[in-house]
Amino acid sequence: MKNVMKRGGKLIFVEPEGLADELGLVAGDEILSINGVELRDLIDLSFAMADEEIDLKVRHADGEEEVISFDKDIDEELGAEFESAVFDGIRACGNRCCFCFVDQVPSEMRSALYIKDDDYRLSFLYGNFVTLTNIREQDFKRIADYHLSPLHISVQTVNPELREKLLGSPRAKELNSHLDRLAYDGIEYHAQVVLCPGINDGIELERTIKELWERRPSAMSLAIVPVGLTKFRDGCYPLTLFDKYGAGEVIDMVNKYQRQYRVESGESFVYLGDEFYLMAERELPPSEEYDGFPQLDNGIGLARSFIDDWNCAKKTAENSMAETKPAVTVLSGVGIAPLMKNLIDELEPSGDGSIYDVVPVVNEFFGDSVNVSGLLTGRDIRRVIGELSRENRLQNRVIIPASCLRAGDNIFLDDDTLESLRADTGLKILPVLHGDELFEALNNFDSVYSENTVNERTSYMWQSNAAYTKL
Repeated sequence: MKNVMKRGGKLIFVEPEGLADELGLVAGDEILSINGVELRDLIDLSFAMADEEIDLKVRHADGEEEVISFDKDIDEELGAEFESAVFDGIRACGNRCCFCFVDQVPSEMRSALYIKDDDYRLSFLYGNFVTLTNIREQDFKRIADYHLSPLHISVQTVNPELREKLLGSPRAKELNSHLDRLAYDGIEYHAQVVLCPGINDGIELERTIKELWERRPSAMSLAIVPVGLTKFRDGCYPLTLFDKYGAGEVIDMVNKYQRQYRVESGESFVYLGDEFYLMAERELPPSEEYDGFPQLDNGIGLARSFIDDWNCAKKTAENSMAETKPAVTVLSGVGIAPLMKNLIDELEPSGDGSIYDVVPVVNEFFGDSVNVSGLLTGRDIRRVIGELSRENRLQNRVIIPASCLRAGDNIFLDDDTLESLRADTGLKILPVLHGDELFEALNNFDSVYSENTVNERTSYMWQSNAAYTKL
């Protein structure tokens, strides 16, 4: 029988002068076990490293294994980054969701885009939404023993038969019993509904909202986001998008429950994705109605948070703004462009000479119905830069949304890179994410750009497919 080598947690970066560096660990080393306990993921590593006396089993790049024994402070961290958050392989999704984004990705793109993860560990560690259709008894036990809370659960609907239809799995019907088990074990969770017109909206959505509300405090919040469709849907279930009127209907219905719940509990509990307000051309809710933005990483309240960060930076800089500002071209997704323009217009000097140009980038790659910044590819950005150059509208300083780059390594969805884009165009291209970053970049571009390029370093951060839907 072939001897299969045990996988460990592979290091890709060791912090200088950190604990791992002091132990002589280097990128490429694999940590196999701590104090005799084999490690499955970062969760095991975190609990094991809480001990003060450590026997660390390591496999080096040449295949040699050794045990390094040392003492440490109880709260001392390893000071290293790993290739993956899970060492024994990501638990894949076995569902056939009719709205699955992965099924709408064209061939010959980055392999990570085709990974359908449904791993409760990534739900706890990084906020990835999981369906619980592959949850097992030992998983429930581990979740309870380690108190892996909160989780992030892809609910879609609480109607068992409808959920089976949406997820394409018989186990989808077991949601309510799974939620009962989590509540019994004291585990909290944030829930999500991907809203598909004519399927899980209307009466079904009202049922989902009311039943999850009754599951508090285990159910901490409910996010509702609109289904996103690309042009690559051959063979997929026929779905439609929300239009302005439909988005408005969803806002009105959800707002009814938000008002009721704020009266009863002081919190809204249920929150809508920003796209609904942008599609319906409705005003965004005020910050206080997001209750601390519990699902910000899911795109809930990003636009309002962006505005708040902008206003805070603007107020702070009222007496120290540069008199002469550089001319900048700002590229963004189509959905958020009007909001960006409204903010940036506040900085324009009086007179005719506009120094800022906000340009929405139509997504020709995935289809023009995809209007979020997080799904822009390098080729679409290159196309718009070329068009602006031919029209003599392009500035040497360009701002792009950081959400269209994979976290940590500046790679677009189509494997184009920020480095090559800068080199090929000769432009100073600066990715920004938050409103205060945009404000600072517009007022002091060259300084921010210089600091950004000096500090860039490739590093691993898990990013689920849902993260690419950022505005």
